[in-house]
Amino acid sequence: MDVYNQSSSSRFILLGLSTIPYLKVLGFLTFLVMYLVTFLANLLLIIVVRINPKLQTPMYFFLTNLSFIDICFSSTVVPKILKNTLSEDKSVSLLECAVQMYFHLAFGSTECFILAIMAYDRFAAICRPLHYNTIMSRTVCISLAVASWSASFINSMMHVIYTFQMSFCRSHNINHLFCEVPPFLLISCSDTWPHEISMYITAGFIVTLAFFLILISYVHILSTILKIRSSHGRYKALSTCASHIIVVTLYYGTIMILYLRPHSSSSPDVNKSVSILYSAVTPMINPIIYSVRNKDVKNTIKKFQL
Repeated sequence: MDVYNQSSSSRFILLGLSTIPYLKVLGFLTFLVMYLVTFLANLLLIIVVRINPKLQTPMYFFLTNLSFIDICFSSTVVPKILKNTLSEDKSVSLLECAVQMYFHLAFGSTECFILAIMAYDRFAAICRPLHYNTIMSRTVCISLAVASWSASFINSMMHVIYTFQMSFCRSHNINHLFCEVPPFLLISCSDTWPHEISMYITAGFIVTLAFFLILISYVHILSTILKIRSSHGRYKALSTCASHIIVVTLYYGTIMILYLRPHSSSSPDVNKSVSILYSAVTPMINPIIYSVRNKDVKNTIKKFQL
């Protein structure tokens, strides 16, 4: 039997959702609604920030970055999931799979960095208000954003090249919703240990470090908030922080489960559920948690009757 490898003629089969008809329809409708909400809510935030000069601040600069990332992040996988859910042909070419994996990993990594920077921005605004304009100057904000995007896309390229240098002789059936690194490790007959080590190192650096930077920032923020004398102001600030921490924990927690766990002990069904959470659910709720609840954003929407 010929060994399947990374030749240009190779195709993979994304098994995706259940083959039970009514579950396929339910899954299609669920993903469609989530994608539409994600796209429209994030696009609305970008437009609102662009048309309101008062929102030209570092916080909203990073929020628009996050919204753009979430639109792209969701768009790299959900349309393909929708197509595969109802289509009989669930195959995907090596090139298409590599492109999807590249952009999905790149946007996901960029979101990790941007969420950490946003937490640092709130730390600077709340805990260092007198030095805020210096700490988060326009030059600093642009530099942080460019560094985040650049590092993420370079990191993604390394992992995609490494992944498709492996041989796939066990099967070309991918028990997953889209092309992602962990499922490919399960079907490879190459020695995946070096790739796993590199993945643990980069994921540990990007995800774990960013997550702990966020936690440290919020510890300082909460410490400052608790010193607020007004109980109403303290409750409002705590409520906002709690919402942000929930979103961050959901996003980082699911990525850690998928990328920092040995692939030999992983479950395809668990992997699919985890991937849905951070690839489709988090991008949908981010604009609601971070901005739609914001008074400035709501006032702008009412003013321009968007």
